[in-house]
Amino acid sequence: MPDPYWNHNVHYHPLVLGAVPEGCRAAVDVGCGDGLLVRKLAGRARTVTGVDRFPEAIRQAREQSSQVANADFVEADFLDDPLPERAYDFVSAVAVVHHVDFSKALSAMARLLAPGGRLVVVGLADNRTPLDWIISGAGLPAARFLARRHGGKGGPAVPIEPPDLSWAQIRQASRTLLPGSRFRRHLLWRYSLIWERRD
Repeated sequence: MPDPYWNHNVHYHPLVLGAVPEGCRAAVDVGCGDGLLVRKLAGRARTVTGVDRFPEAIRQAREQSSQVANADFVEADFLDDPLPERAYDFVSAVAVVHHVDFSKALSAMARLLAPGGRLVVVGLADNRTPLDWIISGAGLPAARFLARRHGGKGGPAVPIEPPDLSWAQIRQASRTLLPGSRFRRHLLWRYSLIWERRD
């Protein structure tokens, strides 16, 4: 089934879905918005929980996901209202962590993972160097092509927050906070961070 809308975040949903471990029992999507990714994850995990601190987002998510029996939604701030620790085989966060303290966000999400579980973050960073700007500029033609192909950008109205950490800062912080994590910069002004809990 085609997505109801397209934007730079939805573009990377396949990356997130491809990282779901086999036999995933419980998954959680942090900052779930209208629940689009949760509904996709429901086909790959036994149960999926969507978490968002905005009441309107949770209302939309519940309304649009009423036919998805293995998905539920919680109105909460994952930093202040912690979810069960070590309870999830998969944790995702798309365009979320730049809205909060990066270190606190990664630590909070890592605590949610069961042993052997996997965390996937798709995020934004700030251009600080000439090379950053060159790489970001290279994404413009692709973004314009994809927007035309998908009928323009769309999606629910969500709060906009510019990233405050650079690409290099995020890469370094990720290595420090989550040793063994894999950081990759992507074309449409996003990075992915993948980490597995080994203990």
